[in-house]
Amino acid sequence: MAARSPSSCVWSALQASDANKIATPEGWQPGDQVIVPPPQDAAAAEARLGEGYECTDWYFCEKSL
Repeated sequence: MAARSPSSCVWSALQASDANKIATPEGWQPGDQVIVPPPQDAAAAEARLGEGYECTDWYFCEKSL
């Protein structure tokens, strides 16, 4: 498999961010987990626990696309 150029990786991250309203961590590759926006309230934070998110704190969660 050929290595991807840095500009190709950045372009993929920008497209994923725009299409899914998420953020991508540094070094992100398609298939890696993405960062979701923080919940608006405590009820939304609790709802995420059962929706497949991986949360390290109530405001920082990741998920697979």
